[in-house]
Amino acid sequence: MTRQQVLDLYFMDARCKLIDLAAFLDRVERSSGTDDFRLGAFQEALKELEKPGKNRAERVLLAFSDPTSEPIAAATTKAACGANPVKA
Repeated sequence: MTRQQVLDLYFMDARCKLIDLAAFLDRVERSSGTDDFRLGAFQEALKELEKPGKNRAERVLLAFSDPTSEPIAAATTKAACGANPVKA
């Protein structure tokens, strides 16, 4: 596809998602309490969007991922939380 075709096809969807992200960050900022590791991972992932080069989606995914290669003996939570609580 040409750049124009990609923009024509995907721009409005990406625009909508960006507005959703802005609304999420506004809600977090207005709320009481303290941040946890998920917000830090989210902010690190956002930085990847501004970096030049290809593979932004991969870099964003890696910002949320556990970098270790050894499996843990037992799960410590009941469900996935979407971000790695401990950065290596």
